[in-house]
Amino acid sequence: MPLKIVRNDITRMKVDAIVNTANERPLYASGIDAAVYHVAGEEQLLEARKKIGYMKEGDAAITPGFRLDAKYIIHAVSPRYIDGNSKEEEKLRSCYRKSLKLALEYQCKSLAFPLIATGNFGYPKEEGMRIAVDEINAFLLKSEMLVYLVVFDEKATRLGRNLHPELEAYIDQNYVRSRQKEEYGDACLSPRWIRPCAPSEDYSAFLEENEKALQERMEHLSDTFQEYFMYLIQSRHMSNSEVYKRAIVTKQLFSKIKLNRSYHPDKATAMRLCVGAKLSLDETKDLLARAGYALSPCDKRDIIFSFFIEHKVYDMIEIDIALEEHGLPCFIE
Repeated sequence: MPLKIVRNDITRMKVDAIVNTANERPLYASGIDAAVYHVAGEEQLLEARKKIGYMKEGDAAITPGFRLDAKYIIHAVSPRYIDGNSKEEEKLRSCYRKSLKLALEYQCKSLAFPLIATGNFGYPKEEGMRIAVDEINAFLLKSEMLVYLVVFDEKATRLGRNLHPELEAYIDQNYVRSRQKEEYGDACLSPRWIRPCAPSEDYSAFLEENEKALQERMEHLSDTFQEYFMYLIQSRHMSNSEVYKRAIVTKQLFSKIKLNRSYHPDKATAMRLCVGAKLSLDETKDLLARAGYALSPCDKRDIIFSFFIEHKVYDMIEIDIALEEHGLPCFIE
């Protein structure tokens, strides 16, 4: 069964079990933890949690869901992010593994996770997502379960709410236009869809201002995908880890790309790398073309991806939520 990334309040998920980011001691803090206790019923849930007692970071335990729509609550103790070298990843992976094991033991058919530790506990969001996807996918290779990753925070919700109307208009304009052109030819396009030529003086100023960048780009015309990708990263003074974490690809895959001049990615990976490097739409099209790909105006997935690139929203989680909401395949699988 698939992994689904959704924007929702985890306390409203109608699943067999939800995972709560629990405290080590039998009490609750702010954020998701407080919301779960409030909706489930504070007294009942605290009493059940006291029976479990003290838990270590990375541990997980299960209680009834009480007033929640979920039958069970799995309490996973989040690691606090210190410096990335204090066994945080090991503990975070343990939260996912032990939670999934408990859900399987209790015969759950569906389970909802928050992005564990990425809120008040400070774990970097993209890295937390990569670990979650790794562990959930490893589990799903051997077991049948519908697993949700529920993204719900004020920043993400505000971003999604603000972008939604613009995204729908963008899809309508680009997808509908491409369909009309496909069926009726260029005659169907009204003048408002045709971009006017810039005056010659503006064009000259543009060329003068961007002469250096244009020259550099011309020098890389014969680059392979890998060569041009690494050039773009270096020209932006980005670190490798910054790029692969934003793209939510593994360090191992990035190393493979870096060391192989002839590396040829699949289209989804190439698109994720464009997000990781924070490319403009022109740069994205150029890089994809070097791997033999193009962004199709007849493909809603490509249109949604283009929208985020145009708006400089370089967030793979937000992109995947938008794809999921439109019933399209996600990049993070």
